[in-house]
Amino acid sequence: MFTKGKKASSSLYIKLGVFLLIATFFTVSTVYAADDLKTVYHVYIDGEHIGKVDNEQAIQQMIDKKIAIVEHNDDNLTLRPKQDISLISEKVFNPTFDNEKVLAAVQENITIEAEAIELKIGDKSVGFFKDYETAEQVIASYKAEYVEKQEWQALEEKMAVNPDNQRPTKITADDLEVGDRIVTSIELSNRVTYTDGVIDPEKLLTVEQGLTMMKKGTLEEQVHKVDEGEVLGEIASKYNLSMEELLELNKSLAEDSVLHVNQAIHVTAYRPFAEVVVKEAHVAEENVKHETKVIKSDELYKGEEKVKQQGKHGKKEVLYAMEKRNGEEINQTVIDEKIIKKPQKEIIIKGTKVIPSRGTGKLTWPAVGGHISSPMGKRWGSVHKGIDIAGPSSRTIKAADNGTIVSAGYDNGGYGNKIVINHNNGMKTIYAHLASMDVEAGETVEKGSKIGVMGTTGRSTGIHLHFELYKDGVRKDPTDYLK
Repeated sequence: MFTKGKKASSSLYIKLGVFLLIATFFTVSTVYAADDLKTVYHVYIDGEHIGKVDNEQAIQQMIDKKIAIVEHNDDNLTLRPKQDISLISEKVFNPTFDNEKVLAAVQENITIEAEAIELKIGDKSVGFFKDYETAEQVIASYKAEYVEKQEWQALEEKMAVNPDNQRPTKITADDLEVGDRIVTSIELSNRVTYTDGVIDPEKLLTVEQGLTMMKKGTLEEQVHKVDEGEVLGEIASKYNLSMEELLELNKSLAEDSVLHVNQAIHVTAYRPFAEVVVKEAHVAEENVKHETKVIKSDELYKGEEKVKQQGKHGKKEVLYAMEKRNGEEINQTVIDEKIIKKPQKEIIIKGTKVIPSRGTGKLTWPAVGGHISSPMGKRWGSVHKGIDIAGPSSRTIKAADNGTIVSAGYDNGGYGNKIVINHNNGMKTIYAHLASMDVEAGETVEKGSKIGVMGTTGRSTGIHLHFELYKDGVRKDPTDYLK
C-alpha cells in the first residue's frame, strides 16, 4: 500500500517480492551470463495481477498524480490509496512490459482515501473530519449554541484551577452575590467518541457542516398520536413525508382510511444526536415568611382580633442548581441558603368572649346623655307609645340590653329607620327615627353596644330617639326599667 501525507515521505513505500531464479542457465551449447538478466515488476491491485512494468517509480508517480488532484484543497490531509498495491520484482531474460496498460489500470482502479476521525454520539455517526481538533471543534460549536461565551470562559478558568477533578469545587451561597449566575458544567446527554478511520476526501465534513448535522440530528422512527380532526395528509406533511412513505410505514392504512383520536401512526422524524446539558448555579434573594402566634383573650369578643406585634418577613440568599437541556430549564433545586435578616413573628390576640343573647332585665340608657323630651302617654289627642330622648352629647344609639336583632330597616308607618331587639327574656325594645343603622337582623348585640345613629327619619319634628319597651307582649313605660 502506498501512503502520502503531511508527515509521510513522498517516496514510494512498496510491497516488493523477488522471484529467486537461477542466475545462470546451462544448456548443451550455451552459458548465459548474469548480466543478461533484466528486472521486471509485476503489479498487483488487491491481489489481482495487473501487468508488468520496467520501473516501479512510474506507479508512484501515477499515485502522486491522483493524490495531487485531491490534495490541492487541503494540504494538511493525510491521503493514501484505498487499494492494496504490491510490486514483485523478477529477473528474466528477454523481458516484456505492459507499462501503458498497467498505468492506465492504476489510474482507473486506484481511489484515494483520507485518514480521518469519525465523530460518534452514542452509537450514531455524525460524520468524518480531517483530524481530532476539527471533530472536537464541532462539539464545542454545538455546545456554544446554548452557552454564552463569557460563561464558557469562566468555566474554563475554573477548570484550569482544578484540572484533576475536571469540575469546579463545591459552591456555597457565600461564594456568589445576589444575581450572580455561573455555569458549573457543559456536557452532552450522550457519550462522545472519536475513532480513527478512512473516507473519501470529498465526504469529509467541515466544522460548519458538522454543526449543521448536530442540529439536524438523525432520522428515527416515532409514533404519532392522532389528534381530533387530523388526516393522513396533514400528518405526512408535519413530518416531511410523502403519502407513499407514510403508507409504507403503516401497512394497515390506506390513503382514505378513517383515523381515530389517539390512534398510533408510525412516522420518521429527526431527533437530535444529543442535547447540550448545562448546569449552572445562581443566587437569589427571597423572603423568609414570618411565623404567626395567636393568643386567646376573653377581653375581646369572639370574632374580634387585635394585632399585638406586626409580623415582618426576613431575608435569605438562596443558592440554586439549575439544569437546562438545549436551552430549556428542566429542573431547579436548592443546594444552599443563608439567612441575612431574621423574620419578626406576628402576634395576634383573638377574642373568646361570647355575647349573651339573653337580656339582664335591667335596661341601660339607650343614648349618650340627653333628656326625655316627650314621655309615654297621652299626647296631642293620642297615645305616645314610648319616650322621646333628645339633646344628647353624641348621636350614638345603644342597645338597652343584650339581645338579638329582630329587624333593622325602614318602616313606612312613620317610624322611619327602625330597629327591633328581642332580649330573649320576654322583653323587646324598639328604636325609631334613626339616621343610620349599624346592625342587621340575626345579629347578637351586647348591652350598651352601638346599633345606630340618632336622626329624624319618618314622622318626626326634630332629631331624637323614639324608644319603646314591651314585656311579654304588653307595652311598658321604659322609665320603669331604666337604671
